[in-house]
Amino acid sequence: MLSAVTASAAQAETSADTVVASVNGTEITVGHMILVRESLPEQYRNLPNEQLFDGILEQLIQQTLLADLIGDKDSREIRLTLENDRRLMKASQAVEELSAQAIGEDKIAASYDDRYADADMGMEYDASHILVETEEAAVNLIDKLQAGADFVELAKEFSTGPSGPGGGALGWFGLGMMVPPFESAVVAMEKGAISSPVKTDFGWHVIKLNDTRAISAPALDEVRGEIIAELQRMAIERRIDELRQQATISRTPVEDIGVAVISQSELMSE
Repeated sequence: MLSAVTASAAQAETSADTVVASVNGTEITVGHMILVRESLPEQYRNLPNEQLFDGILEQLIQQTLLADLIGDKDSREIRLTLENDRRLMKASQAVEELSAQAIGEDKIAASYDDRYADADMGMEYDASHILVETEEAAVNLIDKLQAGADFVELAKEFSTGPSGPGGGALGWFGLGMMVPPFESAVVAMEKGAISSPVKTDFGWHVIKLNDTRAISAPALDEVRGEIIAELQRMAIERRIDELRQQATISRTPVEDIGVAVISQSELMSE
């Protein structure tokens, strides 16, 4: 019982700085192992810790032994890679902190109101059509409709389009969802009207406008993720602009070095 309590107490005191192994005086810590595990592909990261622990530790021991062959002096590639990695990691941390500061229910609600409170979302149209190959066939259908024929039955019988079996129903659609000649005809129609023949690349259409409605603004929860992302992006861009104004930035004229230099990997050799 005493040993179990002692083991639990020891685990509770473990930190990222806890030394797991030492190789010729170089310490390998819990933090080193955590970072290796987090860098593994997902299928390995999901393995039980009992399976991963020894493998990760052995990998770090082997890497330390091999690194000792090179000594303390870092090559140019190692040094510059470490500088780039450090810069990237710090920038990523700054982005996370700025992103967190940009999010708040009041800011989300205000952004939603700015977007949608007084926004005109446009109109949606519910239409049906009969698609035929010639203008003459379309005119004949219009004559039948004016004589009292049922639109749905004519569509089922004569339409060559995929909506024919369903009576020509297209359902609700907004602007930009139909080809321009079809859309223009629908927008100009009154509810319940039958169009004149309308030509598109698909053939000749006889259109019936069943209904129209104003497009409703989406609920806040539907666009919450989009709003949060936009708030974060704006906060980061705003802070970068502020930092740029405060910073002293100088650039070597590109003509002095040439753009091809970035592909000259031989410059990395010492």
